[in-house]
Amino acid sequence: MSFYDRLIKETQGARDAFFSIPIVLEAAQNGVDRDLYIAYLTEAYHHVRHTCPLLAHALAHCPKEDTRYRQALLEYLGEEQGHEEWILNDISHIGGDAEAVRRGDGDWPARAMVAWVYYAVAFVNPYAMLGMVLVLEGTSVDIAAAGADAVRKRLGMSGESKGFTYLTSHGALDQEHIVFFRKLVDGIEDEAAQRAIIETARMVYGLWGEMFAKLGRDAESKGAQHAA
Repeated sequence: MSFYDRLIKETQGARDAFFSIPIVLEAAQNGVDRDLYIAYLTEAYHHVRHTCPLLAHALAHCPKEDTRYRQALLEYLGEEQGHEEWILNDISHIGGDAEAVRRGDGDWPARAMVAWVYYAVAFVNPYAMLGMVLVLEGTSVDIAAAGADAVRKRLGMSGESKGFTYLTSHGALDQEHIVFFRKLVDGIEDEAAQRAIIETARMVYGLWGEMFAKLGRDAESKGAQHAA
């Protein structure tokens, strides 16, 4: 079994738990309202703005002799520049306050997810970064395009691209990244590095899922307050 196949197999339970979260299913099938979509983009911004710093962090801790991993990190860095600005533009296009989002910090699940990866790269293994890549790019391939279409329809914006750049662009881009990712991880033979990737992927699935679950709970709480 290749390491990529082992990685998928050993993280399948965490992946299944993520895709069983009610709001994830609802968003992909029926979309969400404007407030919840803005809330999602807000949390997305607060982890995506750390993507390039995290890649640079992994590069700084990467073994100098592993030129293959170093080159991959540099390629990721080149492609991920500025994606957080896509999110802010989307927020502005649908009537949100992008500058308020920029000044904020995000809710605890997004902050915990980012903090864990910074920690894991520095103190567990520099290859841990690839666990986060697996989760975020793998889930976006499966739900980004469908989610964008569902939200458009829910908001009565069918056919409009403004406000959905991050989701639609990431879904297509990450399909290419997964092919690249598979080749990269299949070249990693060190058991400690493999274990760090698997464990980080499980942790990120859990925190990424909690981010969505909390968005759902917060939306339900707001709805109950308005109905009272």
